[in-house]
Amino acid sequence: MAEHLNSKNFKDVIENLDVAVVDFWAEWCAPCKAISPLLDAVETKMMGKFKVFKLNVDSSPLIASEYGIESIPTLLIFRNGKPVNSLVGLASKNEIEKTILSSIQ
Repeated sequence: MAEHLNSKNFKDVIENLDVAVVDFWAEWCAPCKAISPLLDAVETKMMGKFKVFKLNVDSSPLIASEYGIESIPTLLIFRNGKPVNSLVGLASKNEIEKTILSSIQ
């Protein structure tokens, strides 16, 4: 299950992990709700290779702006605190898995 981030804990959490996937979302966004179980399934399948976090763009607009998030859902993959890849929009479980794998290998 994804941990929720905010502007207070975002940098500390992301910078202290090898690989983190941040799901930029909003409560009112139907595609955001649809991608969440797919992302959870990929995290479970890939056991321990990365950790998933959620960041509500309405609650933390400065973080979303800092990373150039213009559309949601957006998955941003971080390695050692730096963004290395992203996936914008509703994607299939297979697309999510391929994007994350290509980012961490």
